[in-house]
Amino acid sequence: MRGRTPTSAPATAGEIFRLVREGTAGTRTEIGRATGLSRTAVAARVDRLLADGLVTEVQGAAATGGRPAARLEFHASGGAVLALSVGISRTKAAVCDLAGEVLAEDVLEQPASSGPETLLGAAVELLDKLLDGVDNPVVRGIGLSIPGTVDGGVGGSAGVPALPGWEGIELPPLLTTRFDVPVRVDNDVNVMALAEHAAHPEVDDLLMVKVSTGVGAGVVAGGVLQRGAWGAAGEIGHTPVHDGPGIGCGCGNVDCLEVLASGAALVRDLAAAGRDVNGIADVVALVKQGDPDAVRLVRTAGRRLGEVLAAAVNLVNPALVTIGGDLVGAYDPLVAGVREAIYRRSVAAATQDLRIEPGLLAGRSGVTGCAILVLDEVLAPSSVDAALSDQDE
Repeated sequence: MRGRTPTSAPATAGEIFRLVREGTAGTRTEIGRATGLSRTAVAARVDRLLADGLVTEVQGAAATGGRPAARLEFHASGGAVLALSVGISRTKAAVCDLAGEVLAEDVLEQPASSGPETLLGAAVELLDKLLDGVDNPVVRGIGLSIPGTVDGGVGGSAGVPALPGWEGIELPPLLTTRFDVPVRVDNDVNVMALAEHAAHPEVDDLLMVKVSTGVGAGVVAGGVLQRGAWGAAGEIGHTPVHDGPGIGCGCGNVDCLEVLASGAALVRDLAAAGRDVNGIADVVALVKQGDPDAVRLVRTAGRRLGEVLAAAVNLVNPALVTIGGDLVGAYDPLVAGVREAIYRRSVAAATQDLRIEPGLLAGRSGVTGCAILVLDEVLAPSSVDAALSDQDE
């Protein structure tokens, strides 16, 4: 690896941490070569990282029988990040290590309609309990996701029909009063897309589709999550479909995908058909029992979802479409309908090698994605440098 040119600014501790975290340099000698720093400068920066717990030093094997070189490794247990995936009907909470692995998790059975102050207040209490059960409870950041478009200016809802009372509310302060750490907020399906992309590192172009109480999509193109100009990329739930019965949507439109093909819509339609259903889990149970009405309605929902996704497949040309959310339990009839519509409506060039699969993370993509979201910030070189500077003051 080439070292820095003489005119380059000296590498910081944060930049050295990045080299270690990415596996680019693992010994002090390798760091010196990569950065051009003297042995003394390397030692000073490494010592700060060791003291902060971001890296650990392990004794390596000697290649030539001499003194073994000590190797530096990213210390995933050197702290924790908190993850909150807010849903319309319930919220998932988790404590994750610095590699994004879930250490402890639980579900808060409370609807978002209770309001942000009430819901996040209860979520903070739950996170406190989860932290009691982990070895290193030093919190370095919080990742929060909410259903619908996020206003990047305030870090809250941009006015989503599914979140009445959340519009314009600055959400980070509701968490930082207890945890004085950076908070990142994003759309729920965006963070799921981050998680699925991490689980499919070989795929640079994918669509993550969530079918739960609502419907949404996350777009990864060229290996980068696409949020759009105003954070509304992937808001497919409010796209009208062509053959609807004329049901009004909270957004003001008629026959939106969300009011016809979401889990909430299926609960409504099956209840109208005389089935005893109170939530999406009941819909999934009926499908698994082979209930003909449930299977038919789920497949129809899949076709409507596929109708909207076909345009996205033609536009983005993903290699992979992953399906997640609570309705994934009824995967077979749902994806049969999705495939039917996508392959009928999309161009052959866009579907010749297209994979349509369930998400890999089995209900954890939300909290895992929230962890990835905030880790990308708090472990960035500039953030590491800022945190170390704060400790020096």
